[in-house]
Amino acid sequence: MDAQTRVASFVEEHDMDAPAAYRLLDTVSELGEVAKEVCTSTEYGDDPSAVDVSDDELGDALFALLALCDALGVDAEAALDASLAKYEERLLESGGAGSGE
Repeated sequence: MDAQTRVASFVEEHDMDAPAAYRLLDTVSELGEVAKEVCTSTEYGDDPSAVDVSDDELGDALFALLALCDALGVDAEAALDASLAKYEERLLESGGAGSGE
């Protein structure tokens, strides 16, 4: 069972269904928690090599993102494959993964 299916099953089993808009807010909130850990662990950028983010916070963010994908009817694995293909194409064309915008 893939991660998205596991999250969807958990959400259904525990009656945690929510509209996509709420799933997006939860995802942004969880990413904010990750950002907070990065900021505090690096003393707000003074020591970038000291980044420390807990597995728990990253797991919460991943759960929220996969729940958002499910709420939107997006296959997370297919979306990731498309994104990786896009980055590979950019690397071949320009030597960089950024969009250049």
